Amino acid sequence: MTDDASRKRSRAGGRAGNKSRAGSAVIDQMPWRIPVNTDRPTEPLDAEGVQAIHRTTMRILRDIGIEFLNPEAVTILKKAGCIVNGTNVRMDEDFVMEMVARAPESFTITPRNPAHEVIMGGNHMLFVNVSSPPNAWDLERGKRTGDFETFKEFMKLTQYFNCIHIAGGYPVEPVDIHASIRHLDCLYEKLTLTDKVVHAYSLGAERVEDVMEMVRIAGGLTESEFQAKPRMYTNINSVSPLQHDYPMLDGAMRMARRGQPVVITPFTLAGAMAPVTMSGAVALSLAEGLAGLALLQCINPGCPVALGTFTSNVDMKSGAPAFGTPEYMRATQMTGQLVRFYGVPLRSSGTCAANVPDGQSMWETSNSLWAAVQSRTNMVYHAAGWLEGGLIASPEKFVMDCEVLQMIQRYFEAPITATTEDDLAFDAIKAVGPGGHYFGCQHTQDRYSTAFYAPIASDWRNYEAWQQDGSHWTPERAHRIYKQILAEFEAPEINPDHQEELRQFVARRKQEGGAPTDF
Repeated sequence: MTDDASRKRSRAGGRAGNKSRAGSAVIDQMPWRIPVNTDRPTEPLDAEGVQAIHRTTMRILRDIGIEFLNPEAVTILKKAGCIVNGTNVRMDEDFVMEMVARAPESFTITPRNPAHEVIMGGNHMLFVNVSSPPNAWDLERGKRTGDFETFKEFMKLTQYFNCIHIAGGYPVEPVDIHASIRHLDCLYEKLTLTDKVVHAYSLGAERVEDVMEMVRIAGGLTESEFQAKPRMYTNINSVSPLQHDYPMLDGAMRMARRGQPVVITPFTLAGAMAPVTMSGAVALSLAEGLAGLALLQCINPGCPVALGTFTSNVDMKSGAPAFGTPEYMRATQMTGQLVRFYGVPLRSSGTCAANVPDGQSMWETSNSLWAAVQSRTNMVYHAAGWLEGGLIASPEKFVMDCEVLQMIQRYFEAPITATTEDDLAFDAIKAVGPGGHYFGCQHTQDRYSTAFYAPIASDWRNYEAWQQDGSHWTPERAHRIYKQILAEFEAPEINPDHQEELRQFVARRKQEGGAPTDF
């Protein structure tokens, strides 16, 4: 196969090309790959600064403690030697570091399509779709409450874009489906509209157990095969300051017992739920995260876990959350230093406070995404589609963010910084000489089609050409792309027997009532 034919095949769309899901019928996007961050991480703290935050984190755990609002978790930690007073659990540094040492530095997660296996840890960088907004916004319909049809639209975008590696939480909450069975309908669609790694909300026993079983069924796995390696994951948030709640701990413990990864992400806003100083906020966040990690390593030594950072600040005039700020960037970098010190994978986020996909939304999100690069983040939550501090998911913003994600992927590629004799181009420089141009020289002709990043939503034409073509602003171009993707989308293949078993499981669990609620 020629290089050109291979490239076309790797970027083919439709069912025939779904093995890589490039979809060139709409856009000529990059093929699927797991980016490897080749940069040295930004380290704003010196060695003493790292130790100062570590010591403060250990003091919080030893002298103040964490409230574990789950009796089973308290019992496990008490048996492990922690000091317990009601729901308050204190643990010393030796114990915490022993538990940290049990956690793997990296692990893989294998979905039903092994071609979309991901590596969590090391220098690898994974991008996750926007997760959990209650509302949606697009150019045609404006802001509205999330519904099931919009949820499915975002799942199609998640599958389509090769730069999105993981189908995280619900891209928008489908509030038109009752909460007791919402997870069943959502995971059925997620497991059939995508073949990427999926997430389970850690909101009590039924939801987590149902999703684990659905992942097992969709993959055609036996129970022993499911437990033999990570197949999915969950993310839990502490209730800052200094608390872990009952349902998230319950779900996390169930996942850990079956060897499935748990990402522990405190949500700490400096000035509100954490100290106004960033080092204090980072220390608080780390204490909450490490306490959860210690619990899970007590339950299943060596189970895959990651620490997350969601430390930003509030607007001190209004109390509203702010994202993509200089403080957010530094907190992410600082947390990255500490998490590398502890030797586990890191999760951060692509976030903004903007209400629509405008300039503010992109500079704040770009700040967040490049902070993820600088901190050597392994998993970037909300990497595409996030607006209004997480209250809105937007398909236009999803497309615009994927442009940035592709640019980050291209930024890591070795050819850009290669220094071979051919790359240094001395012969071309000599041939063109003073005052010439490089458009027509052979060195350029041999490389022009792959030399530079090719955009999917950016418009590089001059003003007059742009105006003559309709003067479409970026969100308008992104809207057109999103609509074309939906029009031409084809779901990935799934074994019909597995899909039928999955359908029957959903029907049975619905008949049984799904997850109990108080409404």
